[in-house]
Amino acid sequence: MKKFVALSFVAILILAFGATVYGQEKAPALEFKPFGFIDAQTFWYVNVTGANPAAGIYNAWGIGTSFDAAGKPSGALDKNTAYLESRARLGFNMIMGKDVSGTILFEMDSAHWGDDTQTTAQRNIMGYWAADRAAVEIKNVYIDFGVPLIPVPITLRVGLQGLGYRPAVLMATDGMGISAGIKLGDNVFIAPFWAKPLENSNSNADDVDVYGLRAQVALGSMTIGGYALNFNMNTYPIVSGFTNDANVWWYGLYADGKLGPVNVNFDFIYDNGKVKARGNASPEVKYEGWAIRGAVDYPIEKLNIGLTGAYGSGADTKKTSATGLPGTATSTGVNSSKVGSYVIPPGSESGAAFGESVVFHSTGVNRGDSGIGNSINYTQMGRGGLGGAWYAKLYAGYKVIPEYKATFQALYIGDTTKNGNTFGTARVGGVTTGALKDDSDIGFELDLINEIQIYKNLKYTIAGGILFAGKALDLFTGVNATGNLSPKNPWIITSNLTYSF
Repeated sequence: MKKFVALSFVAILILAFGATVYGQEKAPALEFKPFGFIDAQTFWYVNVTGANPAAGIYNAWGIGTSFDAAGKPSGALDKNTAYLESRARLGFNMIMGKDVSGTILFEMDSAHWGDDTQTTAQRNIMGYWAADRAAVEIKNVYIDFGVPLIPVPITLRVGLQGLGYRPAVLMATDGMGISAGIKLGDNVFIAPFWAKPLENSNSNADDVDVYGLRAQVALGSMTIGGYALNFNMNTYPIVSGFTNDANVWWYGLYADGKLGPVNVNFDFIYDNGKVKARGNASPEVKYEGWAIRGAVDYPIEKLNIGLTGAYGSGADTKKTSATGLPGTATSTGVNSSKVGSYVIPPGSESGAAFGESVVFHSTGVNRGDSGIGNSINYTQMGRGGLGGAWYAKLYAGYKVIPEYKATFQALYIGDTTKNGNTFGTARVGGVTTGALKDDSDIGFELDLINEIQIYKNLKYTIAGGILFAGKALDLFTGVNATGNLSPKNPWIITSNLTYSF
């Protein structure tokens, strides 16, 4: 940490010297640009869920799967659920010429229209009856500027900013940090960054640092890139008071662009590291997982046909606890020792950005606010949208008229967790003493998405889908006489009306 502070001081001196030279020129006029959106969303579903912040490495469906003493569902399982929600973002860019700008972005949410009138909370309850809530949140506050007196074009972003590394499959979050963009010629781009998720005591090594380096090169119509991302967590989970240490790396390769008549996207990611309790109180837990995703789109005038496939490695429930923390028990009662599931960094909302279906995965129709497999964990590593599952998807979109586009998609989704299921909790024999069932079939999903451009800045999207559930979603009721339960087929109809500016 001391080295980083010293280097930062030297960098500031260099920038200050450059600023004195640039300061002799006449300052450009301030350009003030507001931006943002306001939306309204609807949800109506059975056995789907909103984004699940409590999700673990496995067995965390998050739909209120509690059972009473007789083994009957007492939560939201198999029940119709319906509600509306809204979000607004208001941002300002303050631009001083081509070299310097500042950005401030606010966010306002209503978790449900008709938010609880009995709560004393303010955040996320813009929908409170009679209004007047302090529901405005600070999303981003940062400075962008070009580094002077250096022959290579370098830009810096300093402050509370969006931090994304292949957001749909790895990291999509906001945090305090410093990121850079370095352009080498016309084809090479390098982007290092450092971020601070947790400081804790200023005088103790109990903080959390994130280091990343991404490089990409443009080769004709294709962009090829790679990156390394490190979370050095002297406090894990990232909450004050925890006494675990963790050091985990993510390495990735990607490709985006056009090959002949088709558009191609490809990602491969490998994670590796360990979590250990301080003082060797418990055995350490090793992390090693991987994920791969590929997509091919073939546009033909108003028609677009595509094929997507992805695989995320799963855990072994005999070696991994549901949390993956040291000292916690696996399904057989021994201490957790290894997490073979693909995981994403703490705080990443990539599960919401994944957007690969309407029912099982998150969907862009409602900003990623639903999905059985939409795992978000704000203090620990979690599955994201891909850990413990694989899928193959075929889809076709057709622009019927300039203002209306319809997309149909079909997916088969499978389970990759060993000696158990990623989402289901069914047991062999349907009894408490039975081992976790290991099934491979999550299900077959059909979706229809309709996009309507009402005006240039006003868009309405409505989508529906159904998942014909497989055995990998079965649940154990906790009662031997009742045994395992096969839930109703999950389905959802969701819509979004957005005014953007």
